[in-house]
Amino acid sequence: MRYRVMNLTRNTPLADQAARADSFLQRFKGLMGVPELPVGHALHIAPCNSIHTFFMKIPIDAVFLDAAEQVVEICHAMPPWRMSKVFWGAKSVLELPAGTAAASQTKAGDRLSFEPRS
Repeated sequence: MRYRVMNLTRNTPLADQAARADSFLQRFKGLMGVPELPVGHALHIAPCNSIHTFFMKIPIDAVFLDAAEQVVEICHAMPPWRMSKVFWGAKSVLELPAGTAAASQTKAGDRLSFEPRS
């Protein structure tokens, strides 16, 4: 299933085609080996409070969310072969094309929504 992700605080879209990774294998694989993440696409990984970009080919924005889908922290343009800190309040992470969080002015404290697409 795909989702549309909106920043409700700023009334801005973050992704029209977000996939969810919630099994161990999906979370483990994440975006490893993906050659590009087009604008409008994203991966929502849950549960998750820390990520790595080992074996990735692209930089990403990592938006960490609490249980209420409120932004806890953002790692902007995280390059391949890096690890994030552990964000203890985070329950999931939304991985977006690098620059998406800044372009949408998404900040810590903003609330997001995930709307199923048909």
